[in-house]
Amino acid sequence: MPTRLSEISTRAPKDLNKEDAREQLENIVEELDELQNLLFADGNYSVLAVIQGMDASGKDGAIKNVFGKLNPQGVSVTSFKVPTAEEAAHDFLWRIHKNTPQKGYIQVFNRSHYESVLVTRVHNDITDETAYRRMKAINQFEDLLQSDNNTVILKFYLHVSKDKQLERLNERLTEPRKHWKANPKDFKEAELWDKYIKAYEDVFENCNKPEWIIVPSDQNWNKEYTIASALLNALRKLDMKYPEAKM
Repeated sequence: MPTRLSEISTRAPKDLNKEDAREQLENIVEELDELQNLLFADGNYSVLAVIQGMDASGKDGAIKNVFGKLNPQGVSVTSFKVPTAEEAAHDFLWRIHKNTPQKGYIQVFNRSHYESVLVTRVHNDITDETAYRRMKAINQFEDLLQSDNNTVILKFYLHVSKDKQLERLNERLTEPRKHWKANPKDFKEAELWDKYIKAYEDVFENCNKPEWIIVPSDQNWNKEYTIASALLNALRKLDMKYPEAKM
């Protein structure tokens, strides 16, 4: 069944409350810390966490409050903005591939290779034909990482409501500590909401191996709990062990 974002709530499940989620998150982070250490010591797997979402969906906060609690020696974050002249002179995956994680490490993408079939498509910089060709290349790229490098790929879409997005964009104008994030272009992009939704739904349908995790993100505590829980479950499934001491 195709994903329809309008049918998915942007708020936490009714059976989960803020206090319980935050208490559980503390326990999750403790276990993640140990599993990250094991991931590094074992050295047979890597993790790639892709964080996508509308402007003001809370990508920066999620990265800080989940991955920022882990050992910084084993976690890297890369943000992908408008390609530089050098990047634009290569294929669209060139700048992505050189930032994928080596075994033992967790790599976080703040935006990602999907920008090349999202923002470019919304602004008509590429044709639908090019978009579908790129999606096919993305599938092959992700399959390569999973099959040849034991990379666990977690793809998160931070699902925020239109009203919450506008509220957060306005906070960037009114709250001094958030002024640095204010950008008039964000309000222009917000006007293209429906086009972005359609582009994302097309990505979910055509690039869904591994499956996207739709994260209700109107409440930051639920967003962080959901992402941390998914990361924990993924690491628990890996066949990892500490190597024996070399004498």
